[in-house]
Amino acid sequence: MATFVLIHGAGDVGWYWHLVEAELRKRGHDTVAPDLPCDDDTAGLSEYADAVTAAVGDRTDLVVVGQSMGGLVVPLVGERLPVRMLILVAAMIPLPGESAADYWTATGYADEAWDRYDDEIALFYQDVPPDLAAEAVRRSSRQSETRMSEPSPLRAWPDVPTRVLLCRDDRLFPPAYLRRVATERLGITPDEIDGGHTPALSRPAHLAEILDTYAAATRRNSRIDPY
Repeated sequence: MATFVLIHGAGDVGWYWHLVEAELRKRGHDTVAPDLPCDDDTAGLSEYADAVTAAVGDRTDLVVVGQSMGGLVVPLVGERLPVRMLILVAAMIPLPGESAADYWTATGYADEAWDRYDDEIALFYQDVPPDLAAEAVRRSSRQSETRMSEPSPLRAWPDVPTRVLLCRDDRLFPPAYLRRVATERLGITPDEIDGGHTPALSRPAHLAEILDTYAAATRRNSRIDPY
């Protein structure tokens, strides 16, 4: 069994993963889902990775999963700890030395055909049950951007098996955009599931099943059908 290290996105908290954690534990896995110091103006990506590393403690057999901006933290944890696999779920995919602020221009985000949504629920939680979406908004944290222009401390993508999972109905990272970025930056063709940007809330059992299947894989970048 594995220890799943679950990293949330910008302005969020570890609670985001609570339904997936329950499903993974049913399957015999351990989980840890720390709160990142998103609202701390003194914290940058290194401090985010510090928070994750501290939460992991002496756990072993690590599978590190990041959602959305958590993708910027995933490889930093992979550099610091002996990990079994890195998994990016509807996530940003950084290059070494690239700042979070520069990511959007560097990946050509504005050039993609996508619709803009001013409503937080419509953008992030369109397929999440309304009560759960409201709870997610209530629990959300302020996202500091004070240090988001600093270069990432990432030196190189860790030499660790890596998976990318996109959501076909994602309104923040449209599928065509994320397919291209994953291919250009990691040479990986993403696996795909239905749903919006926050599958840990909209499809927790299905997502946990996929993560469980990924953890069982041993061959780098081997394709797994998530259905």
